[in-house]
Amino acid sequence: MNSKKTLLILAGGLGSRYKGLKQIDGILDNGSPILEYSIYDALRAGFSKVVIIVNRRIPESYIERLNTISQKEQFELHWVYQEKESFLHQDYDSSGREKPWGTGHAVLCAKSVIQEPFVMINADDFYGKEVYQLASEEIDRHISESQFGMVAYPVASTLSGNGNVARGICDLDADNYLIKVDEQTSIRRKGNSIVYTDNGNDIEIAPDTLVSMNFFIFHPSVFIGLESYFYDFIHSDPEPSDEFYVPVAVQRMIDEKGTKVLVKISPSQWMGVTYADDKSSIKDFLASEIAKNRYPEDLWN
Repeated sequence: MNSKKTLLILAGGLGSRYKGLKQIDGILDNGSPILEYSIYDALRAGFSKVVIIVNRRIPESYIERLNTISQKEQFELHWVYQEKESFLHQDYDSSGREKPWGTGHAVLCAKSVIQEPFVMINADDFYGKEVYQLASEEIDRHISESQFGMVAYPVASTLSGNGNVARGICDLDADNYLIKVDEQTSIRRKGNSIVYTDNGNDIEIAPDTLVSMNFFIFHPSVFIGLESYFYDFIHSDPEPSDEFYVPVAVQRMIDEKGTKVLVKISPSQWMGVTYADDKSSIKDFLASEIAKNRYPEDLWN
């Protein structure tokens, strides 16, 4: 059994569609954003350390809030800034770059503070209570240098009524190991169907098709691959809007290193905030969870 388990939260994105710092936007009157529900669930599943990747726009007041919570709840907390210059060679000119380098670079920025198995999540996704217990058990049983894990969700449960969503469609072998993730950015409901557009054609997919929601379970050896592949990405002379993504790096590890990624179907309901209008749906959902006594009204009191 691994004595230490870490939750890595990616909260450094700019949230262009949401138009704001949705990662720290309180949902209910208790002021807790989605990431605090994730921390709450992870702590109760045996995680004892939290690392949060942020950008320089995060208010100091929120850092102080969560520092106070970590002291009260007695978990280890690290803040890591995703700096544009991190892991770049000194002579690399990044002056034309405005966006962060992507999720792969964000995870890489945590290399110096994570030496144990960890779960990686998005700050603005609610993954559900049971999924953290599942991840904790996977860390104890299966996670190693040669095997990672991922929790996937049926695509029908991950859509927004306010626009297209980007999801990674999972292709699995007979033993539920990941073969590849096919990233699609235009998944949506069309009548009674779920479709995405490819080369101008709408492709229908089944409601129970599994998709990645960036819930990965990693061994710290993942940093070796991420660093190597990020250098490859930089040397490829990327466009200012190109990003280095975690699923792309994981795919290379599968194809080139023989890394296995065991995919589990989530036992929990996913909820997320892609667009500002999505907030009302997750607000109603969390209120119903509180009414079922699955969460206290105030997480930390």
